[in-house]
Amino acid sequence: MAKEYELKQQICEIGKRIYNRNMVAANDGNISVKLNDHEFLCTPTGVSKGFMTPEYICKVDEKGNVLQANKGFKPSSEIKMHMRVYEKRPDVGAVVHAHPTFATAFAIAGIPLTQPIMPEAVIALGCVPIAEYGTPSTMEIPDNVEKYLPYYDAVLLESHGALTWSVDLLSAYHKMESVEFYAELLYKSKMLGGPKEFDKATVERLYEIRRQFGLPGKHPANLCLNKDGKNCHNCGGGACTGSVNSDPKSASPELIAEITKQVLAQLGMK
Repeated sequence: MAKEYELKQQICEIGKRIYNRNMVAANDGNISVKLNDHEFLCTPTGVSKGFMTPEYICKVDEKGNVLQANKGFKPSSEIKMHMRVYEKRPDVGAVVHAHPTFATAFAIAGIPLTQPIMPEAVIALGCVPIAEYGTPSTMEIPDNVEKYLPYYDAVLLESHGALTWSVDLLSAYHKMESVEFYAELLYKSKMLGGPKEFDKATVERLYEIRRQFGLPGKHPANLCLNKDGKNCHNCGGGACTGSVNSDPKSASPELIAEITKQVLAQLGMK
């Protein structure tokens, strides 16, 4: 019980951090922690994450059903998304959802974070794909996130925000910080004329460093959707988007033109 209360306190502390760092506004965002295979702590709906105290925190089962909640509080409506992560990734101990401004801007623009521009991001995050849009609080979001869970530890949610997960709450929160920092640097470097990307050999050396560190989680260093011998960071994002029909005969001229425009924009060629 003491550990459970301490985890509730930690959830409140992380809630304050994401609020104070402008990763959420008003009542946005949600946080969860796994107690065991059948019990999870989560933030309630309709409250600011910057002003929570332990009695706000709810307990649910693996289906999202309420096990314990004080009067006036009920679990986040996005708990389905969290439960899908725990279901498909038994190694995960905590999930954080927020709306960090730079990362969310990329999600709104439909641009995944796939450019290898700094060692820390390549080693710790790998690529951050975009999960296709889903209506909040429905099964659409968990269904769209699911296919990325075996390969990544963070995703952007199209036109919505970001989702990160890891072995414990602090690690999941640090992933969110890293996603936002990566997105901010990528945005600013684009404003300066475009980032200088690492070549494939450099990325592979960074992947090897990750392997030597033995870091937990999933990562392109270990597994990638792209099976043609290229790593995620050098595949032009093709392994990370998953939303474009691969049959060119079925693509309209308008779609091809739009894809070409986005690719040229990411390459700094207009």
